[in-house]
Amino acid sequence: MMPTFNNLIKDLQKIDLQKKEFFPVYLLYGEEPYYIDLISDYMIENVLDETKKAFNQVVLYGRDTSSAVLVDQCKRFPMMGNVQLVALREAQDMDLKKDEYQQHIISYLKNPSSSTILILCFKYKSPPVKVMNAAKKEDKRVILFESKKKSEQELPVWISEEVKENGYNINNKACGMLIEFLGNNLEKIANELGKLYINLPKEKQITEDVIENYIGISKDYNVFELQNALGTRNISKANRIISHFAANTKQNPMIVVLSVLFGFFMKLMIYHQLKDKSKNIAAAALSVNPYFIKDYTMAAENFTFRQLRAIIGLLREYDLRLKGINNGSTEESELLRELVYKILH
Repeated sequence: MMPTFNNLIKDLQKIDLQKKEFFPVYLLYGEEPYYIDLISDYMIENVLDETKKAFNQVVLYGRDTSSAVLVDQCKRFPMMGNVQLVALREAQDMDLKKDEYQQHIISYLKNPSSSTILILCFKYKSPPVKVMNAAKKEDKRVILFESKKKSEQELPVWISEEVKENGYNINNKACGMLIEFLGNNLEKIANELGKLYINLPKEKQITEDVIENYIGISKDYNVFELQNALGTRNISKANRIISHFAANTKQNPMIVVLSVLFGFFMKLMIYHQLKDKSKNIAAAALSVNPYFIKDYTMAAENFTFRQLRAIIGLLREYDLRLKGINNGSTEESELLRELVYKILH
């Protein structure tokens, strides 16, 4: 069974190098780079003390390293100590297309050096199948950790837990603003939250006002609010928001607006077709936090399924026009005004 991030960090904190209680190989992989970086950075910073790092710590990069060089480094004996740490960052960039290159690593996994801790970091993907299969067979020598992408539904819980661990709490609207603007990029979300921790006293609630003041996302004029204005058919509010967007196109690029609105109206189509529209069932089907289901319920009353199909067509048309296809000389701000008008009328 693969360890969770928290369990793996706790185990790493307990490592006794003198007793060699570590695993010889830590294979980190997956679509989400955030946890891969956290684990590898933690090990690079903490496994060896500062006096040993100069002699016994090597950080390599996949694009600059061959499998033969990597294995050769791992088989070297440590200097002035009994353990060396070898980290291969961006392992996905290593040339492992040929079987013989993969075999170098597979052979090492079967018989790793007892005086080396090897960290392999495959970001955004899994290692080659043969390497992965070999690693799975060596569960007494190799720790496998898969870093999976968080779904939109999982993000609110993840954000809430992150801020709680740092002594804060966050309300649902502020959480939604972060997700709408930063997507499921955990590194970006963590970095923006880090700005708040520096400026806010402990135990203060992170609200939409805090997000606006410290991160720069407007609580009133953002694509999240535009989505709500369209869903409730609030014409005046929608017009105020797009007027703000027109005056601040660099901060509110239409390509981002189109992407968010496409996701919203597609989910609204799915909601229309659900037989069971109870909060938790609908939230799971749409991959959103149950808190936001009320927005979809209200929007579904304002847009028929047929209207939604037409809106999806409009979004695709204006995406093409934004890219210069069948557009003429219409400015981006005017394209957005036209689109919103057609959605609401």
